[in-house]
Amino acid sequence: MDRFSEMRIFMHVVEARSFRAAATVLGMPPSTVSDVVKRAEARLGTRLLDRTTRVVAPTPDGLAWYERCREIVAQIEDAEAAFRGVPAHGRVRIDAVGSLAREVLLPALPAFLDAHPELDLVISEGERLVDLIREGVDIALRTGPLDDSDLIRRPLGTLDEITVAAPAYLAGRRMPNSPDDFGGHHMVGYFSSRTRDVLPLDFAVQGKVVTRRLPCKLTVTGTETLIAAARAGLGIAQLPRYRVLADLTQGRLVEILPNCQPTPSPLAAVYLRDRHLSPRVRVVLDWLSGLSFG
Repeated sequence: MDRFSEMRIFMHVVEARSFRAAATVLGMPPSTVSDVVKRAEARLGTRLLDRTTRVVAPTPDGLAWYERCREIVAQIEDAEAAFRGVPAHGRVRIDAVGSLAREVLLPALPAFLDAHPELDLVISEGERLVDLIREGVDIALRTGPLDDSDLIRRPLGTLDEITVAAPAYLAGRRMPNSPDDFGGHHMVGYFSSRTRDVLPLDFAVQGKVVTRRLPCKLTVTGTETLIAAARAGLGIAQLPRYRVLADLTQGRLVEILPNCQPTPSPLAAVYLRDRHLSPRVRVVLDWLSGLSFG
């Protein structure tokens, strides 16, 4: 078996976290896939995978080898596609907040997949920071600053934010008139996996950003739960505007301080710092760049 095929098999095992699952995708016996990895480990003189009865996980050397394999395979596929004029094909994994996937990505997918029939997309949803290498993700949609120097950020736009509360929460409380007028109020805390802290409320006031930390009777880690808590009257919350438009129209939530909007959240597609992107990833990145996330 040539080195290129060996690399691809190893990448499938890392991404699937399973010899059996990788073998199913590749159409090979699991024993063959396992033997290929064992030969690679013997040749390289290091253990690439930790094997347990439940999961297969890359070792630190395995992660480093996976990244090199990924880069080499992408370069070869890119070169072949350029010479053969082959359309983008294969599987691309995207990680995004579930509501963003459902309300922005999915409506635009039929036309995209019609234009690229040989592409398959896998969309995982979550709000935690994912390890792109360890979890086999090609592109992640993230808001906020990028701290990982191994990733490249392609800006996609901004998500407008809004400050809201339920009528039941506001009943008997004075509506705030400014960010300094939150006496007697509390917020639903949102714990950020990036900052490892509860995010404060922030407001644009005369061209400057001011932040306020209110008491939290409840703290959550997910946007859907944050919305549900706000609807239930459990406190003030700041949320993406697109997520609560129906709540505002139907009166389940009320906007607070419309003249002091929260700062918009920059949204970006982030991906590994490969010198050469594979054609399938480049095509998906270009598609994402053309979508409207406002």
